[in-house]
Amino acid sequence: MTFEPEQLDQSRLNLAEKLRELRRRAGLTGDRLAQRCSMSQSQISKFETGKKTPNLVDVERILKALNAPPEVVAEMTTLAGMANTEWQGKRSSWRRGAEKRQTELASLESEASELRYFLPAMITGLLATPDFIRASLTHTPGDPSKTIARKLERQAILYDTSKNFTFLLTEQAARWAVIPPAAMAVQIDRVISLSRLPNLRVGVIPAGTVTPRGPMNTFTIYDERLVTVESFTGRLAFRDSRDISEHLSIFSLFESQARLDEEARILLRKWAEGYR
Repeated sequence: MTFEPEQLDQSRLNLAEKLRELRRRAGLTGDRLAQRCSMSQSQISKFETGKKTPNLVDVERILKALNAPPEVVAEMTTLAGMANTEWQGKRSSWRRGAEKRQTELASLESEASELRYFLPAMITGLLATPDFIRASLTHTPGDPSKTIARKLERQAILYDTSKNFTFLLTEQAARWAVIPPAAMAVQIDRVISLSRLPNLRVGVIPAGTVTPRGPMNTFTIYDERLVTVESFTGRLAFRDSRDISEHLSIFSLFESQARLDEEARILLRKWAEGYR
């Protein structure tokens, strides 16, 4: 199914209205429906007023309790999938100020305890040197100084031992030359150094590794509650448990193909020496 980004916000309201309408058609009170679904009445109320977005499992439980026909189930399942997806366009971020995006990311990172990053294209800002960050922002309108400062501030979270970080990079990501060779050697050395932190793990997937699934997108998994996926024009945020489970499965597949810990450092040192 295709959709416009603005439809994602509207879908939350539509889902709430449809759930309320279906319950009323079935002649049930919110309390009675809650009993059938083994949910609380306040939860049903929040779903129907749009104060809380139900995930696909919640919607399926409600539809089953309402004895909804297959065509209604199909429509509502699609609507629930859209309602649990957010679109954040880059042009919108630029208008607000790119540094505000860094504040949003810092908030996501502060709320999570297990963070997983899949990096198929280039090194992420949390692992980047100032030179690498500056070069990576050359396509961003306006003065990048505030954004660079916020990116560097965010890196302090890597030293919070109450959190665990796993970064999986393809060889392309580790070696993508955003900056001149000597600076790239320093950048790769930076990744090697960070990989020795007790709460941080780095894995690299060498070119030529036989992997049955292609590395299509950069994505980040925050605990088991949120996934963000990057594209050239923006990012999608998925909150539905099925989308999160699928990305966890993909991440596990790539992790099983990666060289980890000291094996990763051996490869990274080799690539850094190549730039020297």
